Amino acid sequence: MASGKEYLDFILEQLSGLDGITHRTMMGEYILYYRGKIVGGIYDDRLLVKPVKAALIRMPDAAFERPYDGAKELLLVDNVDDSAFLTKLFEAMYEELPAPKKKK
Repeated sequence: MASGKEYLDFILEQLSGLDGITHRTMMGEYILYYRGKIVGGIYDDRLLVKPVKAALIRMPDAAFERPYDGAKELLLVDNVDDSAFLTKLFEAMYEELPAPKKKK
């Protein structure tokens, strides 16, 4: 099941306090970037983020879920209605996220 544009728009609105949020469509889903680094994505109308230490600290009870069969597990963000929480989560995660791969 692909994610809806309405859910993407909602998440982007929740993150509108951050500069540098971008997204890319991939097979009906959306990859989310913060200042050029992949933070996670929207899969089946669920916000999933990489399980870096900062995310685990802020969401100790978060469920690990796979965005699709065969993928690595990501953390499900349940608290998407709290814009301030999402902003702080993405800011805290940034330093721990891997740098983008260099294009050949």
